[in-house]
Amino acid sequence: MTILSQISKSVQRHPFHLVDPSPWPFIASLCAFSCATSGVMYMHAYSRGGFILSISFVFLLLVMFVWWRDVVRESTFEGYHTGIVQQGLRFGVILFIISEILFFFAFFWAFFHSSLAPTIEVGSIWPPKGISVLNPWEIPFLNTLILLLSGCTVTWCHHAITSNLRTQAILSLALTIVLASIFTSFQAYEYNMADFRLSDGIYGSTFYMATGFHGFHVLIGTISLSVCLARLAQYQLTRQHHFGFESSAWYWHFVDVIWLFLFVSIYWWGGS
Repeated sequence: MTILSQISKSVQRHPFHLVDPSPWPFIASLCAFSCATSGVMYMHAYSRGGFILSISFVFLLLVMFVWWRDVVRESTFEGYHTGIVQQGLRFGVILFIISEILFFFAFFWAFFHSSLAPTIEVGSIWPPKGISVLNPWEIPFLNTLILLLSGCTVTWCHHAITSNLRTQAILSLALTIVLASIFTSFQAYEYNMADFRLSDGIYGSTFYMATGFHGFHVLIGTISLSVCLARLAQYQLTRQHHFGFESSAWYWHFVDVIWLFLFVSIYWWGGS
């Protein structure tokens, strides 16, 4: 009777996943804090600020890798991601994207606060005098087309996965990653060619903080989609079980929408 009672206690009687203790959330928070602190140091030209920022970001990527590795193992090989668990994960991703929307809302608020009623400190005009703004119909417009096309290819990949079209799924996801890399390259080139910097008043700070953080989100989305491509190549994503890709696709569409707001408000309207 004792053995039967022990067996009955070891059998899970609920569909939820009680995760094992993990060090990665705590270590990731330390790496993120170090990135934020060293980023401020770099922006204020502190000694070794850029070096510490690079090291912190590398460690953050390593923690992301091992954390995602554990999640992939739990979902794919251990079968812990049941339907109710995936539903909870969907709510979590939705709340995360909402928090990201509020994050960018702060940058838009700062931009419109200064541009709609420019103060005497900036010459009562917008853009401020001495700022040579970027032409929105050159690289910014090209990047807009590239990012919208990447949204189409990631949607193509989603439909290919749900239709069990493996070759199309791999091709479309690879195209998405290539387009994302091209977008990042053009943005880096744009930053290098710009005549103003982060330290050039309110215009420079709001421009680079908004577009720079968007570029960082593009980089994170590209890494996430690359992980999905590797998992897709290893037959870990199926038509019934592909939430890892689905969450990455949601995130990528969020990045697309934020860029549209950035292009219209900061590049087009704010630069005219």
